[in-house]
Amino acid sequence: MIEEYAAQLQACMYQYSRAIYRSIRDLIDPYVDEEIRLEYRRAVLEECELTMERLAKDPLYFAKPDRALFQDIRRYFPITCQAQVAWAVREGIAAAVAFIESQIEAGAFDGGVARCRATTRKGKPCQRTPLPERDYCPSHQHLERSQVAA
Repeated sequence: MIEEYAAQLQACMYQYSRAIYRSIRDLIDPYVDEEIRLEYRRAVLEECELTMERLAKDPLYFAKPDRALFQDIRRYFPITCQAQVAWAVREGIAAAVAFIESQIEAGAFDGGVARCRATTRKGKPCQRTPLPERDYCPSHQHLERSQVAA
């Protein structure tokens, strides 16, 4: 079951990497030879896939994946297209990160254990397991009651 879910997650992340690649592939430097341009396309595709793979494997410790991807691929594009490439990368990564966050909230990571939806005093996500059929752990169950009252 977990292997099937991991394969499904990898397929989704693969689709995000392909979507980013498809949106920017025609912007790759048109002033180089066709052979070099093909090499640039392969390199951009590989960087997109590696970024998504890293995001899927370790989403909590990958700071600014959009910036990392753009820094890795910007050399393959003329300066006139880099703003458009940066925007496409930012939007594609944002969609992938939103998907990953929804999977984390649903308990898909950490062996299928859901996490409490509350934050600590320092603003970090609570790491405790919520009560059965609830969104919050025992320390934060008062938040659930206040939401129902509101």
